[in-house]
Amino acid sequence: MQPEGVFCQSCAMPLTKPEQHGTEADGSKSPKFCTYCYQQGKYTDPDITAEQMVELSARGWSDQDPNVSYEQAKTQMTQILPHLERWQQ
Repeated sequence: MQPEGVFCQSCAMPLTKPEQHGTEADGSKSPKFCTYCYQQGKYTDPDITAEQMVELSARGWSDQDPNVSYEQAKTQMTQILPHLERWQQ
């Protein structure tokens, strides 16, 4: 299962606006990562584990969407995250 459209390949946040995209080392917008996960060509939290990212992303999703509980978001993120580029290694 993967979200539809363009989404961050680290946290699965939808990237619907240019300002949501992170930046590459040269200052250009990253096509793959959000500004929360990636700035100046580097991950903002290089040591975060996949499990910690699931928790963080689920919390953010459930806080932003009143129709999604934390438990629902965590279940979905557990299924989505392993398929994202950052977590493929």
